[in-house]
Amino acid sequence: MKAGPEYLGDVIRIEQIEVLANIGVPDDERSQRQRLTISVAFWPRQSGAGLNDDIARAVNYAEVCAEVRSLVQERRDRLIETLADALANHLLATFAIDRIVIEIRKFIFPEVKFVSITVTRERPVN
Repeated sequence: MKAGPEYLGDVIRIEQIEVLANIGVPDDERSQRQRLTISVAFWPRQSGAGLNDDIARAVNYAEVCAEVRSLVQERRDRLIETLADALANHLLATFAIDRIVIEIRKFIFPEVKFVSITVTRERPVN
């Protein structure tokens, strides 16, 4: 995942969180959990220079991982596009981040390495 050159700032990347999810268009596909990997890149509101090495001021990426797993495991979406959008919006609402890029990979076809969706969302300006 790469940010466009127009967006500057500190970025945190979490690559390929493995999650088992009930997802798929046919009911029988959704009835059994399948492996997804989810990569997240986010731009925290507070830059590294302003954190003063204080975890309480940072976005805790262990908590981000836990939120990803929790949300994905409770949903039963048909489309990875729907899941990616919901996940991006949830993480924006939950953590002090301004921009997020999420890639979800689904390993469904034997002749294809994976199918993926990448979404980019930004916190609305108030």
